[in-house]
Amino acid sequence: MRFDWTNMAGALHKAAMPFAAILASSLLTLNPANAGSVSRIDTSDGQITVSFDGLVEGASAFSLIGPNRIAVDIKGGKTGGRRGRATGMIKSVRQGQYDQNTARIVFDLAGPAVITDGAFAADGKSLKLRLQSVGGAAINRGRKSFLPPVQFRAEPPKNTYSVKVPLGKPQDEVELPKIEGPDDDSRPLVVIDAGHGGHDPGAISPHGSQREKNITLAISRAVRDQLVASGRVRVAMTRDTDKYLVLEERYGIARRLDADLFISIHADAAGNESAAGATVYTLSEVASDREAAKLAARENRSNIINGVNLGGANRDVSSILIDLTQRETMNVSADFAKLLIREGQRMIKFRTNPHRFASLVVLKAPDTPSVLFESGYLTNKEDVELLSSRAGQSKVAIGIANAIEAHFARKLAQR
Repeated sequence: MRFDWTNMAGALHKAAMPFAAILASSLLTLNPANAGSVSRIDTSDGQITVSFDGLVEGASAFSLIGPNRIAVDIKGGKTGGRRGRATGMIKSVRQGQYDQNTARIVFDLAGPAVITDGAFAADGKSLKLRLQSVGGAAINRGRKSFLPPVQFRAEPPKNTYSVKVPLGKPQDEVELPKIEGPDDDSRPLVVIDAGHGGHDPGAISPHGSQREKNITLAISRAVRDQLVASGRVRVAMTRDTDKYLVLEERYGIARRLDADLFISIHADAAGNESAAGATVYTLSEVASDREAAKLAARENRSNIINGVNLGGANRDVSSILIDLTQRETMNVSADFAKLLIREGQRMIKFRTNPHRFASLVVLKAPDTPSVLFESGYLTNKEDVELLSSRAGQSKVAIGIANAIEAHFARKLAQR
């Protein structure tokens, strides 16, 4: 079957996005001259290879059902027109310019499938993705992101005009915490959030009645101490005592401090006591699976006490411009989640498919990259023994701290 090259840009936008795209393009004049074009697409039953005639910034992929498709966004890329042949589970391929700096390729599938893994070539000129057929219920609606090697990564386009959008500051109702680490405002600032607290104990372990609020505080302190000892970043904690904060106050602290990264630390619970290992969540309005949806529903209820929602409506994310800002923030958050898994796995036991997506209120700061780290399961005997011990907390802290420092080192190298 021949490739069917069609422009998918309009069809794949959400309903609210055409106006947003027009608005963004009227505010910013981008220079995509250096973008690498898609020069070739090769497919086999279990693999896709996308080749470029120049360097690109990166790529991400996600699955869709009804009909079954996989979409691949090439950031810093332009569409090409070379034809080829679709094979195996891929019925046809379509591509279009999603926006001025992103080429989108859509693979029409014979049945539901997901991208299980992928990587750029050493010279950054091609991207290989591995596919696997799955049941429709197993589709992960989150994105998988891929970056070329730093030395072969295209620079983002330069803005002819710089537009700053005032996002506003949350109300100063909570006292700001102390910032620890080097006395140097040029160093990145990380805000560590110990989940739950005060009258909200979080999950309670059936193995010794350990409370989530105490374990998250101990791990958060260990992460802070590890980062302060390294002297590379500045650190603040949303709480350093057993006190209660509503979810908006937690990320509000990070925004008021102009933090560069926000990490909310938790410990999970499950009906199945064999469930074990750490998970990293990033923000998405569509949950990656049923478990992620249940977790979001459970964690977001932390704001509701005796039937009263203490958090209230979030006016910070009501405008289209803020929505555009938040989309970029979500991409950075997803990149950090992957880095946390890669760097942390030497010290932390992760579960299968550890990067998940959920609509978690605590991650909704529009301008602060944020992740929620579930350190393990309090319903699992081995996990709770590890997380409640000094040695276990230290291992988790070292893994998280290593990822944080690698994240900012990579940011510095990209400048």
